[in-house]
Amino acid sequence: MMKERPKIIVLDDDPTGSQTVHSCLLLLRWDVDTLVEALQDNCPIFFVLTNTRALPPEQAEQVIREVCRNLKKAIPKASVSDYLIVSRSDSTLRGHYPLETDVIAEELGPFAAHFLIPAFFEGGRITRNSTHYLIIDGKETPVHETEFAKDSVFGYHHSYLPLYVEEKTKGKIKAEQVERFLLDDIRKGVQNRLRQLENNQCVVVDGETQEDFDRFAQDILTVAFEGKKFLLRSAASILTSLAALGPQPIPPTEMAKYKPNNNRGVVIVGSHVKKTTQQLHKLLSLPDTYGIEVDVAILKEDLQQRDNIITKTLAEVKLALEKDKTPVVYTSREELTFPSVHSRLQFGKQVSSVLMDIVRGLPRHIGFLISKGGITSNDILSDGLSLRVARLLGQIIPGCSVVTTPDDHPLFPRLPVVLFPGNVGDENSLVTVYQRLT
Repeated sequence: MMKERPKIIVLDDDPTGSQTVHSCLLLLRWDVDTLVEALQDNCPIFFVLTNTRALPPEQAEQVIREVCRNLKKAIPKASVSDYLIVSRSDSTLRGHYPLETDVIAEELGPFAAHFLIPAFFEGGRITRNSTHYLIIDGKETPVHETEFAKDSVFGYHHSYLPLYVEEKTKGKIKAEQVERFLLDDIRKGVQNRLRQLENNQCVVVDGETQEDFDRFAQDILTVAFEGKKFLLRSAASILTSLAALGPQPIPPTEMAKYKPNNNRGVVIVGSHVKKTTQQLHKLLSLPDTYGIEVDVAILKEDLQQRDNIITKTLAEVKLALEKDKTPVVYTSREELTFPSVHSRLQFGKQVSSVLMDIVRGLPRHIGFLISKGGITSNDILSDGLSLRVARLLGQIIPGCSVVTTPDDHPLFPRLPVVLFPGNVGDENSLVTVYQRLT
């Protein structure tokens, strides 16, 4: 048995990677003092919310480098000797790979290997024979056949992970050079193979059940304790096994206990994926909700309209609450086109800045806030609520985290905030979360 767990340091490219754990710190800032505080926290895992999936590559690289350089100073200050670095990203293979793992290796390496572990069981993503699948309506669909592979920023053509690696590294790592840990290997144990890895070998890892990852986590932690340095590029499920935290303090069905009052809350919906739109329609069909659309097409045509949009939206929020209905603020659903990836990302920032002004202007005594969409959630925590750190309470449904603002928050003390990724749950999940809080 291992004497203790190493500190698991997760660089999360959007704020939803903590969606399978609880009780840990989420960092919205990464200055040395904040990192030391997290390294010394009792929980074995913490998350640095870099939000790099929302950034262009140059900015993403700058952020990761800064986090790593500050970690290099903070780790000795916090007297931490054993740690494991995880670059947490999307279970549907979108994100800055290999850029992020390359920068981490440059700054904190050398590593014996980096592992791609995209399975996320709560969201119906599994990896078998090195091929990554999404389970959609009970059917296993290779991920390259889904809407996620057509992402205008992070699109790709392969579900077979060695070919995905070759594509993303532009042939720098060939498919046949990728080491494969298959289900049979993991279930028998891979400690000896782990000991033989060197030179930042790329390894792709299968996973069908949490038990697979429990076994793999034991092996990787054991070999890491012997002195091997490993880097993980993963979705959320492996973190459950690495942290081994047990059940959360308050069960998902009772999370309304965290509300500071019995007032209605507010729902903010930014994500545009098809699943979010389905969930939004279901929520708006409830008689006690009140839909408020933010027409982003107007912003695209005329940025001068932003203040009018904010004023009008906040007036509607107030009206909804006066009518004893829950305001659901959502961005218009039509997909806009842009001349370049850069202009699309820039427009995304402008829309987010409008939503954040709306969040700051919400009535002070709301009972909860539900944030739908990964980037929207990150912006609400770091910008709308200006948090430095947040404590994760747990999950309200599988894959959906709840954090709470501090007691001394200047706008919304002790407010539970739900971080609801765009592509998690079924069409009724947003309704379920809402009903659990009301």
